[in-house]
Amino acid sequence: IMRPDDANVAGNVHGGTILKMIEEAGAIISTRHCNSQAGEPCVAALARVERTDFLSPVCIGEVANVSAEITYTSRHSVEVQVNVMSENILTGAKKVTNKATLWYVPLSLKNVNKVLEVPPIQYARKEQEDEGKKRYEEQKLDRLETKQRNGDVIFPVINPELHTVGYSQSSLIHLVGPSDCTLLGFVHGGVTMKLMDEVAGIVAARHCKTNIVTASVDAINFHEKIKKGCVITISGRMTFTSNKSMEIEVFVDADPFVDEPRERYRAVSAFFTYVSLSKEGKPLPVPQLLTETEDEKRRFEEGKGRYLQTKAKRQAQMQQA
Repeated sequence: IMRPDDANVAGNVHGGTILKMIEEAGAIISTRHCNSQAGEPCVAALARVERTDFLSPVCIGEVANVSAEITYTSRHSVEVQVNVMSENILTGAKKVTNKATLWYVPLSLKNVNKVLEVPPIQYARKEQEDEGKKRYEEQKLDRLETKQRNGDVIFPVINPELHTVGYSQSSLIHLVGPSDCTLLGFVHGGVTMKLMDEVAGIVAARHCKTNIVTASVDAINFHEKIKKGCVITISGRMTFTSNKSMEIEVFVDADPFVDEPRERYRAVSAFFTYVSLSKEGKPLPVPQLLTETEDEKRRFEEGKGRYLQTKAKRQAQMQQA
């Protein structure tokens, strides 16, 4: 059941709270499947979350029902489809709020750096396996491309102008404790995503100064594990605005502080999309982002490309429906 501490000031449940529930469901079913045959015990670790759309808001007092299903397995990874449905227990009304695809890898309980083999699943049709293999190859390639361009760092801007990138950019510093971690001592993917959503929400609110909600999350790539005792910095900056939406780039850098000589590294990266809402919950126009540097202009054009690509896909889906 969704409670006041799960929601924003308007009573809508935080996107990060939903993402955390989705990840927990995926981790449970993946870990259960990977330990279904005799062998070395393991825990499933989140590697990637495909694009997740927030189809409808979940409100305080509603019940969230999260269901998960394994749809594909490769030798070392598991694909999980997760659906979220909200229920108003006073009226009985139900609605689908989220659909997500997640990828997990099984890590040995004896050696956190050892990836184990995944037990295969039985497919109802050969086409299901072929389609799953295609999705696996696509996400593998995208993860590699994303990791190669992960070199950016956000620096503070002195006296930034309103509606510029520097004006709304935000960072959050968090010490990773035992309650944040799995049995293997590294951070739950859901915990990381919740923190990322909080930072992205602050960036969006600073930019438009209204109530905001998460509309969608582009692929979230988990490049490296974050261990207990690390200090993580979650940074967010505006990259693109349309008339009614804002794209925010968020990445997580980890500083190993406990018994680790390693330097800071990029652990996670993603793009979040937010919309601005009135007090009545109606969409509001978004102030246009003012780009000042060549890098900001380049990121704006890249964001515009992602926006147009997503818009075209939605129109195609509506025509098919």
